[in-house]
Amino acid sequence: MPAAEGLTLPLEGVRVLELGNYIAAPTAGRLLADFGAEVIKVERPRTGDELRNWRLYAGDTSMLYRTINRGKKSIVLDLRSPEGRDAVLRLVAGCDVVLENFRPGTLEKWGLGPADLDAVNPDVIVSRISAFGQTGPMSERPGFAAVAEAMGGLRDLVGEPDRPPSRTGVSIGDSIAGLYAGFGVVMALFQRENRRGGARPALVSRTIDVALNEAVLSVMESLVPDHLAYGVDRQRVGGRMEGIAPSNAYPCADGSSVVVAGNGDGIYRRLMSAAGRPDLGEDPSLQTNAERWARRDELDDAIGAWTSTLPRADALAALDEAGVPAGPIYTAADIVDDPQFKARNMIQYFDVDTGEDAPRRVGFPGIVPVIGHESLPVHHLGPDLGAHTAEVLAEIGMTPADQPEGSR
Repeated sequence: MPAAEGLTLPLEGVRVLELGNYIAAPTAGRLLADFGAEVIKVERPRTGDELRNWRLYAGDTSMLYRTINRGKKSIVLDLRSPEGRDAVLRLVAGCDVVLENFRPGTLEKWGLGPADLDAVNPDVIVSRISAFGQTGPMSERPGFAAVAEAMGGLRDLVGEPDRPPSRTGVSIGDSIAGLYAGFGVVMALFQRENRRGGARPALVSRTIDVALNEAVLSVMESLVPDHLAYGVDRQRVGGRMEGIAPSNAYPCADGSSVVVAGNGDGIYRRLMSAAGRPDLGEDPSLQTNAERWARRDELDDAIGAWTSTLPRADALAALDEAGVPAGPIYTAADIVDDPQFKARNMIQYFDVDTGEDAPRRVGFPGIVPVIGHESLPVHHLGPDLGAHTAEVLAEIGMTPADQPEGSR
């Protein structure tokens, strides 16, 4: 990925071989590609990554695939075949990192486990994502993010208290695991460079083991300690956050809603003043979160009674003037038109084949975190299946005639 305006990206010169499908490992690959790594994505012949068909409304490649696999190269290899295995090993010899999210034991069965990769490249870093990790009694069980979100404690807290647990509208467990996998890779690369410079002892391990359920558990804050220390089991509370008040979504006169986070002690008093209820703001029995949480229904009713008299823009203007954190609940259309996202280049446009007669101009999320003043430019969207097969395999000395069956 070329640098923007002369900027040298932090991962330029790092070469990554991605063997993963779906979202978790490809998210890690996307992060590495965003910041300069060359990421070579290996896909199965004919169908490629299953993500190509997820939420595919028209055309032959979904916008989800284009998003998650931006900045990468796509090559086609059959990992189950001797020829595909040989090509992978030859590629690994020139790579810094291998990403994978197969069920534990699968790569070993194909002769592509860490020991096989070490044999051709003793310095290669292997980042492995699986449902429950590479060890333990459940390690060989399959599982997607939905299961991980349930077993990691997240699902039990999402939704209304009088209804069954809900799910967030995205594969959040996969994305969190991908973030950890990418972070683990960068740590290992950093330690490897220190070792080469003689500044640190040998690596403890070059294998990064990320479990989906553990990734979810890691963002559950004090869920487990609260249970063990106080016997407290958190409950689903809808749009609220247990123990924090007032913080919720409130209706406006124009049919929209605003999210208001008035749970800081000083912020709470400013909020209630803006809402025309200084009596509640100065009430001595409502000066801490615990006290406000006990009377959360009363506070939500008072705030909602005020916001429901105003259009959303007026409510937000009053809250901003009072120094109260608040914001609108955005749809995709709102995000595209938002001046803050625009100012930081967070929606970037490409001409994309959507199955129509001509390409359509489509906006995609920018790169996070920002380096400088705005998002780095996305180099290219997720590529067509096998778009880089000939180019990449030629680099390891394979002519078209030599390339494995199914890759041509």
